[in-house]
Amino acid sequence: MNEKSKILYVEDDETLSFVTKDNLELHGYEVVHCMNGESAIETFYKEPFDLCILDVMLPKMDGFSVAEKIREADPNIPILFLTAKSMKEDRILGLKIGADDYITKPFSIEELILKIEVFLRRKYVTVSINDLYKIGQYSFDYRNLTLSLDEVPRSLTQKEADLLKMLLDHKNNVIKRSVILEKLWGEDDYFLGRSMDVFISRLRKYLAEDPKIKLDNIHGVGFKLIIES
Repeated sequence: MNEKSKILYVEDDETLSFVTKDNLELHGYEVVHCMNGESAIETFYKEPFDLCILDVMLPKMDGFSVAEKIREADPNIPILFLTAKSMKEDRILGLKIGADDYITKPFSIEELILKIEVFLRRKYVTVSINDLYKIGQYSFDYRNLTLSLDEVPRSLTQKEADLLKMLLDHKNNVIKRSVILEKLWGEDDYFLGRSMDVFISRLRKYLAEDPKIKLDNIHGVGFKLIIES
């Protein structure tokens, strides 16, 4: 699946970046490595990429600023943050500015590759009628990561689209928090739950123009996407 996948990897730790890049290339990925935020942006503008891996703490321009620039240029590309284990607030901030996921240092190559494959898998999924949804006044194209109102499209991130599709597949029914976390985040724990809440809030904002759509938080249980006819 990954022989054509090209990754922008931004990390200023020379030893870690050498080992990580080498292992990713052994798994068939094409990896372009940058040592600082400014060179990462310059490289991103020049070449097409399938996924970005960004360290938070970078010279010249931090990972958050890099992510914002990338999101301006390409709203859909998956962004994976590398964060220190102690910096939980970094993860929430990263998600709020448009990252799709994060991985904490130290990490295993297997864990990193698993997360990468989750995001890249959709490139090879065949388009089907089930990728197109009507949500009240909105149109949702899961395959192309767009949510449109009055034919004006909004680009979604991969994680936003996955979450919205899951809610739609269970519309007008409660879906448990644990089910969403296991399916989209890989495990159910407290901090991942806070990360999910960021995405729920974002989707609620996107759908706010149609009063017949409600995304309810069922306290202590999960969420319910209600679409009135």
